[in-house]
Amino acid sequence: MAGQRFDIVVNGTGHSLELPGDTPLLDVLRTDLGLLGTRTGCLEGNCGACTVLLDGRPVQACDTPLGSVAGRRVETIEGLRLEAVREAFLAEQAAQCGYCTNGIIMTVAGLLGGTPAASRAAIVAVLDERHICRCGAQVRILRALDRAMGTVR
Repeated sequence: MAGQRFDIVVNGTGHSLELPGDTPLLDVLRTDLGLLGTRTGCLEGNCGACTVLLDGRPVQACDTPLGSVAGRRVETIEGLRLEAVREAFLAEQAAQCGYCTNGIIMTVAGLLGGTPAASRAAIVAVLDERHICRCGAQVRILRALDRAMGTVR
């Protein structure tokens, strides 16, 4: 399939890419832009490992086509502006294997950074629905969430 030209902004930097419009954003971030912090997980939009912010809202990059992000703002873990969330996860050691952590941080940052900011219950519901952590770090993740909420608010 022939490529089209797409202009996107990732972590504040503009990029012009010539690719098929159905190319997954995850592939663009990792392969074309070298941003490896966005993890490859299930590739079906179920595990949340590949979560990024699209215009400030969390989305799974594996099932988001490049054509749908043209002219929009993408933020990855490498460019996360709400550093209080990342710092809270580090302080609470809210990871074991760490594979899912970047996606969870991006979801929490997006929901806390929204207007209005999401409640703890709403964030927990989204994490429960959209993220899989099999290592048993959930208690530390919730402590990090509470710490981040105290810092951001």
